[in-house]
Amino acid sequence: MMSSMFRRRLINLIKRKAGIYAKKSYSQCGEDLIIRYIFDVLRIERPSYLDIGAHHPFFLNNTALFYEQGSRGVNVEADPQLIHRFYKERKQDVNLNIGMATESGHMDFYVMSARTLSTFSSEEAARYEQEGGHKIESVIPVQVQTFADVVNLNFDGGCPDFVSLDVEGLDYEILKSVDFNKYRPHVFCVETIIFTKNRTSKDGGSHDEIDDLMLENDYIKYANTNINTIYVNKSSWMGS
Repeated sequence: MMSSMFRRRLINLIKRKAGIYAKKSYSQCGEDLIIRYIFDVLRIERPSYLDIGAHHPFFLNNTALFYEQGSRGVNVEADPQLIHRFYKERKQDVNLNIGMATESGHMDFYVMSARTLSTFSSEEAARYEQEGGHKIESVIPVQVQTFADVVNLNFDGGCPDFVSLDVEGLDYEILKSVDFNKYRPHVFCVETIIFTKNRTSKDGGSHDEIDDLMLENDYIKYANTNINTIYVNKSSWMGS
């Protein structure tokens, strides 16, 4: 039987022969295509994934391309309205209507008028209102689990090959809570831009402490799209 990687290469070859060079991306800035290349180099056809702050099954989603190519994983989305689309459109994934935090329990979730900015951080929500012109539409209690909780319950004693992380203000805290001696995903894609009223994707600031944390834990800063930063496990990359 033809492997999915060989099939994909054959399709790409046929497209090139026909003069078709475009590649489909669902990510905001083509991050999924960069990550697809990384996994091709690592010879991992169907990487498993953990999508934290998944938001939408396909729109601006970093794992949708892999789902289409036969990969499966876990989508974590705290917004009870947004998770319903995953139940319908990503049926072969595990879809969890929870949040991610440094401790398990319940936390207030601030649903913003721009749903991509909804957050568990009261400080971030207040800042979006003050600086970005967005409004807090509601505050709802949501169950939260730790990174270890989700991985241990859903990855059969292993860990995902790929982690996409976008949780508006708590990315660093979640990464800091990861036991990197135990969990070594091959690739992380983390939102590292700081959004403010006067900063756009062109000139926004970034969370440098995330860079420092990942480098300290032997991850290579592979690419930065000025929205997200892609980190690769050094040992995985050097061994490829």
